[in-house]
Amino acid sequence: MAEPIFTLHNVGVDVPERTLLADISFTVAPGEFVTIGGPSGSGKSTLLRVLATLLTPTSGTIMYNGQPQASYEKTAYRREVSYCYQQPSLFGETVWDNLAFPFQIRHADISEERMTQALASVQLPAAMLHQPITDLSGGEKQRVALIRNLLFTPKVLLLDEITTGLDAVTKEAVHDVIANLNRQGLTMIAVTHDEVELAAADRLLTIEDGRLAVTV
Repeated sequence: MAEPIFTLHNVGVDVPERTLLADISFTVAPGEFVTIGGPSGSGKSTLLRVLATLLTPTSGTIMYNGQPQASYEKTAYRREVSYCYQQPSLFGETVWDNLAFPFQIRHADISEERMTQALASVQLPAAMLHQPITDLSGGEKQRVALIRNLLFTPKVLLLDEITTGLDAVTKEAVHDVIANLNRQGLTMIAVTHDEVELAAADRLLTIEDGRLAVTV
C-alpha cells in the first residue's frame, strides 16, 4: 500500500479567544480525491489553508510525502501543493501576465502554445491570452486562475469552492478539467457543496465546529 501523501495528527489552530480547528486527524492517499463539507464557518477553508501553508497550525503534526510539512521550503512546497482560491486572484494587466508567471518563477522558457492549450482545456479562446483581466467575467477569471495553477502540474491540488457562483456551462468545463486530472493520478482535496464534485470524490470529510465529524 502506498504511503499517504498527507498524514494529519491532532492538528489544531487557535486564535485569541477562539479555536478554529481541533484534533484533526486523517490521511490522504496519492491520487485520492477527497472533499471537505460542513456548515459555513465550520473550519473547512481553514483546514485547506493549513494544508497550503498559508496558515500555521498551533498544535499537532502534518506530514507531507513522509516528511514534516514544516521542513519544506515554502516556495518549493507550493509548487507541489497548489491552492486555488474561491475568489480568483489575478494580477498584472493581461491573461498573458498571469499565465507567464509559472514559467517565470521556474526560470523556464515561456510557451504561448502551452498557454493557449491550457485556455482551450477550459473552453477559453486563444485570443483571450492578451485580453485585459479587467474585461474578464467572474467565470473567466476563475478558469484563468485554475489553469495558472496547472501549467506545471502539481502533486496536490487544493480547491476552495472554486465552482461557487459559476454558470452551468463554466461549471461543466471546470468539472471536466478536475475529472481528467484526477484520472491522471493528481491528488485533489476540495472544499465544496457542488453535487458533481461530491459524487466524483473518493471520500467525504465533514467538519463541524472545527472538528472532524464524519468520514465517508
